[in-house]
Amino acid sequence: MSDIDTIVQSLHPLERAVLAHLKGKRSVAELVKASGLQEVEVLRGLGWLDGRKAVSLESSSVERVELDANGVKYAKSELPERKLLKAIHQKPSPLDKLRSSCGLSSDEFSASLGVLRQGGLIQIGKDAVTLTEKGSQSLAKKPSEEIFLSHKFPIVIAALSPEDKHTFERLRSRRQMVKVVVEKSTSASLTELGKRLASAAGKMGAVVDQLTPQLIVSGGWKGKAFRRFDVTGAVPKVFGGRQHLVSETIEYVKSIWLEMGFKEMTGNLVQTAFWNLDVLFTPQDHPAREMQDTFFLKGEGKLPVLAKKVKQAHEGGVAGSKGYGGTWTEEKAKKVLLRTHTTVLSAQTLSALKSSDLPAKFFAVGRVFRNETLDWKHLFEFNQVEGIVVDPDANVRHLIGYLKQFYKKMGFPDVRVRPSFFPYTEPSLEVDVWHPVRKEWVEVGGAGIFRPEVVVPLLGKDVPVLAWGQGLERVLTEYYKMTDLRQIYRNDVNDLRSLRLMLR
Repeated sequence: MSDIDTIVQSLHPLERAVLAHLKGKRSVAELVKASGLQEVEVLRGLGWLDGRKAVSLESSSVERVELDANGVKYAKSELPERKLLKAIHQKPSPLDKLRSSCGLSSDEFSASLGVLRQGGLIQIGKDAVTLTEKGSQSLAKKPSEEIFLSHKFPIVIAALSPEDKHTFERLRSRRQMVKVVVEKSTSASLTELGKRLASAAGKMGAVVDQLTPQLIVSGGWKGKAFRRFDVTGAVPKVFGGRQHLVSETIEYVKSIWLEMGFKEMTGNLVQTAFWNLDVLFTPQDHPAREMQDTFFLKGEGKLPVLAKKVKQAHEGGVAGSKGYGGTWTEEKAKKVLLRTHTTVLSAQTLSALKSSDLPAKFFAVGRVFRNETLDWKHLFEFNQVEGIVVDPDANVRHLIGYLKQFYKKMGFPDVRVRPSFFPYTEPSLEVDVWHPVRKEWVEVGGAGIFRPEVVVPLLGKDVPVLAWGQGLERVLTEYYKMTDLRQIYRNDVNDLRSLRLMLR
């Protein structure tokens, strides 16, 4: 069997039908009429044949003028400006009286008055609206607009005379007089391959496209040519439903901590400065309390009873520390803001714990807000991953172990920590992961052990509390090999479809 015969046997019935009627160059409309197929079926058949390089397709478009709603209305009667012109000719009147006596609607009167003034056909005086000499002369002949509207439509724009084109443009600027309809057409002709396929298809005759039970029972399949199906051909991609990559990542991160025995912490997006800053031993003159770093809201919140203990930690210290000294004020602590980190949830969770609850492990994944300028590495609204372990026997080795296990499940098996500083942890650590593609260490978060000034006011005694916090989007961009944080929320459908699923 020749290659041509093999291709012919693989033709879809729509391709065969189009080939049978494609004699010379024919438009889609002609093929629809000749084949009895619907337009969409002809276009589909031509598309497949074009993919085989069996046809040559040409597209063209023609612009036509059609009457719009007002054009249809005035094609059978005088234009409103013509009626107004005649009314002024018969009886020049003041503007207000003319408006009520001319028989036009308010919109028609206003539009007509503008057309007549613009054309220099009337003059509006103090006592009356009168015709100009040009206006009087215009009464003797039919306006070009009315002549144009009386034509038989649709009209091909390219066929309009220069005078008609000017008239058309004037009418086009008016409300619902005329409209332009673009008619697109496609024509097709056979290539050399197409001619050979058409000839071979005619000689081969009918091909069985579907093997039915009736055909098998009757034996009608015997001696028939069967259609071949190309299982290697291109097919449309099918995209299954999935969550947004941020939601997907949040669910995956939650599953990691839940599998490790952690309980989830939740809380409000709006917090007082007391819970967001003061409890975490952030001094009241810290730069983070400035408007350029934090989104403050109107009003103030209430302080809990333990505010006195926090005041003592700031002014005089606890467990042998000296604190910051100076004066700690309730006024600053009562300020309301959008939380700048999820560590506020850790503080609130610690304040509710009892000695009998220990040891305990908690995590949170939540939205936080920073007054940042939006760029490739900064967002003003993002998600943070937070965790604490409260255990009298916990130490830095345990902290590093939790972090390594988490990042291993996030696809980064190589983790290192470096000394750092945070107001509420001592020791404090920066966490880096090794990027296998960029071949470099990438900073992804901070960690440490809460200072006594944080723990003692909340728990009543100094117990080791391992703590860490990472920006979810920073980890996510590394995982998906993105170079710009803004790309995460661009919501480009093609990008979202092409991203791999988060590890399971």
